[in-house]
Amino acid sequence: MKKTLAKSLIVATLLLGIGITSAKAQSAMDKPPRYKDMVTENKDAEADIKLVTDFINALVANDLDKAKSVLAGNYMGYGPGPADSANAEQVIASWKENNSRNDNRKVGFLSETFNVTSGEQAGHWVSTWGNYSFTQNGKEVKFPYQYTAHVKDGKITADFVYYDNLYILKTLGYTITPPAN
Repeated sequence: MKKTLAKSLIVATLLLGIGITSAKAQSAMDKPPRYKDMVTENKDAEADIKLVTDFINALVANDLDKAKSVLAGNYMGYGPGPADSANAEQVIASWKENNSRNDNRKVGFLSETFNVTSGEQAGHWVSTWGNYSFTQNGKEVKFPYQYTAHVKDGKITADFVYYDNLYILKTLGYTITPPAN
């Protein structure tokens, strides 16, 4: 009993020592920058929001030449999943394929914009969130999405889109089969 109690006290002391060391290391870190030190008003707000609105509406209307014309030469799109990425050609090809399979496409959204003053994400950003719907094989699909685009010199250089891909597939009748054990 005494050996078990002694071992327990040693383990507890070690864990407490590790916890105190970790707490000291965290408190010694630099303070994160304040929001107002990193994010300011976008001086080109109206133009940037119009650019992104025109891009989204062109995709939905199947005006893919217009949509591609607002993408920068080094454009990259990301999402909906963390490993998904595509260049301009791939994004346009994907929309062409999707638009050939569905109709009654509708989109509605709200937009906001901001400017990041420094770091990897520096520049103008436009965020939209809303709902997208379409009909495919007689099934209506409607889902919320979030889209954020980086705008530079009147072009979209990168964007990130998030939506529930599994919901769409299930609505279209796809099923999930668990792996065999």
